Amino acid sequence: MELNASYTSLVAVGDSFTEGMSDLLPDGTYRGWADVLATRLAGRSPGFRYANLAVRGKLIGQIVDEQVAAAAAMQADVVTLVGGLNDTLRPKCDMGMVRGRLEEAVERLAPSCKRLVLMRSPGRNGPVFDRFRPRVEALFALIEELADRHGASVVDLYSAPSLGDPRMWDADRLHLTAEGHRRVAESVWQTLGLPPELDWRAPVPASPPPRWADRRIEDIRFARRHLGPWIGRRLTGRSSGDGRWGAQFDAATSSAFWITPADATAPGPVTGWRRAAAGDGTEPGAR
Repeated sequence: MELNASYTSLVAVGDSFTEGMSDLLPDGTYRGWADVLATRLAGRSPGFRYANLAVRGKLIGQIVDEQVAAAAAMQADVVTLVGGLNDTLRPKCDMGMVRGRLEEAVERLAPSCKRLVLMRSPGRNGPVFDRFRPRVEALFALIEELADRHGASVVDLYSAPSLGDPRMWDADRLHLTAEGHRRVAESVWQTLGLPPELDWRAPVPASPPPRWADRRIEDIRFARRHLGPWIGRRLTGRSSGDGRWGAQFDAATSSAFWITPADATAPGPVTGWRRAAAGDGTEPGAR
């Protein structure tokens, strides 16, 4: 691994985990680990380019059909791919199909970039996740196999107990909190050979356990606000991502576009982004 490496572009591919739910900003948009990582990488590389193509609720087949070709065309330094978990959490899952589509994604993305990063995603400890754990672990074994075959890197979030702590997860019990996303960004940062800034595996500080009555109230609130609608979408074949496209994907032209720091001359952390103008060296395919 190259230490203290430099990267000039990043494309993120996947589902809600990479879109950034539930790292909600005051303006109603989501940030998430990929945006945090891009901001940090941009602080090291003038003219840095970024595109997040991930969309909540997408299955691996949809990710391949709707995002992979656009991501490959951008010829980025780094591409992250996280997908397949939504498939494994459904009542019926064709693991052969998941294997085939994930393999297709890796085969198309690996030659298009300098570093392809895959993940063993974190899982919230509890009975719901435990029910699907054999499928999830089969998916993760496939990810390791594909990474070995194609020279990709794997970020192992699944083996970090801190990210399984319920306090790292939002009220919907499906998506990480802002602190969880911050730790994922750090894990990818370190995987890319950059100097550590925090111990992303560190346990969450101990806190008094919630009272029984408070837990029951929270369970009822969770079932009403999150579990019921989720089951309803599964029964009707709908998805939270229906009609949505990635933040840097133009549905009218069926192509992705780059964003770059709004003020390329400002020192320090990036405070805003702008869509890259055509011809300024940030169009897809430019390195």
